Amino acid sequence: MTKPARPDGGRAALAGFVTNRLGRNANRPAPVRAPARPAGDPSVQNFETLPGYRELRLQRSAADLIGLGNPFFRVHDTKAGANTRIAGKSFINFSSYDYLGLNGHPDVNAAAAKAIEEFGTSASASRIVAGERPGHLSLEKALADHYDTEACVVMVSGHATNVTTLGALMEPGDVIFHDALSHNSIVTGAQLSGAQRRSFAHNDLDALETLLGATRHEHRRALIVVEGLYSMDGDAPDLAALVALKQRYDAWLMVDDAHGLGVLGRTGIGLAEHCDVDPHGVDIWMGTLSKTLSTCGGYIAGPAALIEYLKCTAGGFIYSVGLSPPLAAAAETALAIMHAEPHRVERLRQNGNLFLACAKKHGLDTGTSLGLAVIPVIVGDSLKSVTLSDRLFKRGINVQPIIHPAVPERASRLRFFITSEHTPEQIRETVDAVAEELHEIEKGGSLIEQLMSKRGKP
Repeated sequence: MTKPARPDGGRAALAGFVTNRLGRNANRPAPVRAPARPAGDPSVQNFETLPGYRELRLQRSAADLIGLGNPFFRVHDTKAGANTRIAGKSFINFSSYDYLGLNGHPDVNAAAAKAIEEFGTSASASRIVAGERPGHLSLEKALADHYDTEACVVMVSGHATNVTTLGALMEPGDVIFHDALSHNSIVTGAQLSGAQRRSFAHNDLDALETLLGATRHEHRRALIVVEGLYSMDGDAPDLAALVALKQRYDAWLMVDDAHGLGVLGRTGIGLAEHCDVDPHGVDIWMGTLSKTLSTCGGYIAGPAALIEYLKCTAGGFIYSVGLSPPLAAAAETALAIMHAEPHRVERLRQNGNLFLACAKKHGLDTGTSLGLAVIPVIVGDSLKSVTLSDRLFKRGINVQPIIHPAVPERASRLRFFITSEHTPEQIRETVDAVAEELHEIEKGGSLIEQLMSKRGKP
C-alpha cells in the first residue's frame, strides 16, 4: 500500500491528533475542517478538502510512526472461515461471520452451481421488470416458514433492506424508537423516513417505556426497532418485555435478527427461541443472508399485507436488481442445512462459552457479551486496539480492531466472531495471546509517549 505523505503541521499536529483521539484533552477542539472558500474556487472541488480526509491521513501517519500495518482491506488468498490465508501465510481467523461454517459447504456450492447453469449469474433487472425466478419464491417461502410468518421478501443488500423498509413504512407524523446502539442501517433508515427518531439507552427498557409514555400520544404510527444479537457487544434484548411494551403503547415491533439467525436459541431459530417467546408477537422480522446463510442480501418476514406493500413501494426493492439466482439457491440450502444439523449451533455455543470463560479467567473486558458468536475484548482507545490487532496478526491471528466512530473512543475493541468450526485449541491459544500482548502493550507505557519518542522531543 502506498503511504500518503505526512500532512503539514508536523509533531504538534500529530500530537494534538493523538491526544484528542485518546480522549485525554479536556477541551477537545472541533474536528479539523477545510476553511470556507467562495463559490467558484477550484480548490473546493479537490477531494482532499472533504471533511475528515485530513484526519484519515493523520491516522495513517500516526500508525506509520509506530510501525503499525493497515489492518483493513487485507486480501485473503482463500475462503475465510475459522482459518484463512493472507499473503501466503495461514491464520486463525476471527474476522468472518460464517457462524455455522456453511460458506463453501459442498451442498451450498452445488446449489449455487446448478442455479448458474439454469439462470445465469444475474436476475438482470428488478423483479418487477424482469419477473420472478423460482429461487426467489422458494427462498422467501423457506424464510417465512422459519419465522412462522405469512410472507417474506428478499433484497440484494442487508443494509439497504433496513433503510428502504423504514423509509417505506414510516413518514413525518410517525415516530421510531430504537436502541442507542442500533446498526447504522437502522439509524439511516429512520433519518431518511422523515419520522421523529427517539433513541433509548442500550437494552434499557425502562428508558424505552419512559419515552413511550411521554411521547407516543404525539404521533400517528409508532415503531420500536431492536437487534436480536448486537453486532458490537454480543448481547440481546428482553423480547418478552418488548412485546408487552409494543402492545401496551400500540406500536409495531421490528427485530433485526441479522446476527441472531443460526446463533440464538437451541436450534438457531433466533431471538424468539432464545427468549422462549411466540414469534407472532413481533410484527417485522428482518435478517441478512450474509452471516449464517453465507451469501449476500437481506429479507423482511411478516404479515402478507406488509410484504405486498414493500414489494410495491420500497425503493430499495423496486429500483434494485433482483437477488442473484445462485445466491438465492445457496442461501436456501444453507438454511436447510442449519435446520437439519443443529449440532452446528450447539458447537458454536460451546466455542463461544469457552472463549468467554478463557477471557474472563485472564481478566479481559468482554463487556455485556453473552458468549455466543460475537465477543468483544474492550481495550480502551483506538491506538491500543490497532496495536493489539497488529501484534496478534504477527502471531498468526486475524482479528479486526473496532475503533471510533463505529464505537465510542473509550470503548474501542477487538471484535471476535466465533464459529462452529474453531477448535478449542485455537480458542485457548488466541485468548492466551490476547492477554500476553495486551499486558506487553500496557507495560510499555502510554502509546502517545511511544509515538512522541519516535518522533523526537518537542
